[in-house]
Amino acid sequence: MSASEKIMQRIEALAKISDEPGKITRIFASPAMRRANKLVAQWMREAGMKTRTDAIGNLIGHYDGEKNDAKLFLLGSHLDTVRNAGKFDGPLGVLLAISCVDHLHRQKIHLPFAVQVIGFADEEGVRYQTAYLGSQVLAGRFNKTNLRRRDARGISMANAIKRFGGNPAKLSSARLNPKQIIGYVEAHIEQGPVLEKQNLATGIVSAIAGQTRARISFIGRAGHAGTTPMSQRKDALCAAAEFIVSVEKLAKKTNGLVATVGEIAALPGASNVIPGEARLSLDVRHEKDSLRRSAHLKLKNVAIQIARRRLLRCDYEIVHETAAVNCSRELSRLLGQSAKRGQKRLILLPSGAGHDAAIMAGITPSGMLFIRCKNGISHHPDEAVKVEDVQIALEVLNDFLLSLGKKHGRAQ
Repeated sequence: MSASEKIMQRIEALAKISDEPGKITRIFASPAMRRANKLVAQWMREAGMKTRTDAIGNLIGHYDGEKNDAKLFLLGSHLDTVRNAGKFDGPLGVLLAISCVDHLHRQKIHLPFAVQVIGFADEEGVRYQTAYLGSQVLAGRFNKTNLRRRDARGISMANAIKRFGGNPAKLSSARLNPKQIIGYVEAHIEQGPVLEKQNLATGIVSAIAGQTRARISFIGRAGHAGTTPMSQRKDALCAAAEFIVSVEKLAKKTNGLVATVGEIAALPGASNVIPGEARLSLDVRHEKDSLRRSAHLKLKNVAIQIARRRLLRCDYEIVHETAAVNCSRELSRLLGQSAKRGQKRLILLPSGAGHDAAIMAGITPSGMLFIRCKNGISHHPDEAVKVEDVQIALEVLNDFLLSLGKKHGRAQ
């Protein structure tokens, strides 16, 4: 079995670990995440790594460098998923990284730096509506007020971490020391159609779009659906519907902007009751922070104006915000050189999706390798990647690590 076939086999094994029967769903600090960490930790140890799980649940595998005091180079991605996800978003990057270390281990190669492979505990932000919990802890950017957030079942983040085996009181001590890190590289499916259109297996990411996530509640008054005149209603769901259409209109007329309402709930939730409250999410992204912030402010004002006109209350909370990030030129250059050895030409492309690399870039040079995915589909069960493309991506990463080793001193 080739290394790429082994990765695909492991992808299938991970896909069977889920919080929801018949779907791929692994949310932060859940039973499925515990099982996934256990299985991936086993694969890390088979590849010659020592493993540990930090205070928030990040799985970390360590492969020694030439010397005990060697600096670290980080590889990884996330092991959590969206609800009803595809197989490859996140786990492919972790499994590629493990395979890279396995290659070094089998060849008895130790680089001038230690290699750490990270399976981040939360990138998608499904459970608590705020993304990058794992990488924020490692980067020292975690906001402790998040510990008070509650999920749909009323479980606080602090309690969820404790139940998972983590320690909310030690999150600060889990922070990595930037002075000890050379850099971070993340391999990930493109989640878009560019590489497929260009007939290329891999591409180098130039930048990662910034994003703003918000929670919005329109609060009106519930009432009987049969007896309340239309002129006297304070229908929160109608306000939400008007806002959703406004989000679509603004995004369509703003070049490069994407804006999404992905969640909505109408309360009390009965067919014969006028909704007294409507809760929804908002996700706004753009490569340029100034345009993202401007669009978000416009949409916030639209929500407030709709509520005022309809005599409702609007509660608005920003739950997550990250700035756009440029990838490291040096790491991208080295990745590009390795990519050109395995495919006919090189392409640089921005990422509209967010990644842990955007957070890690705050403490160390960071780069990303994109891998072609069928029809650009992601966050969907139809997510698909060719084994041949996985092999090319693996060869790129193996070559990259050796090139980086030569840059920092001879590997042994």
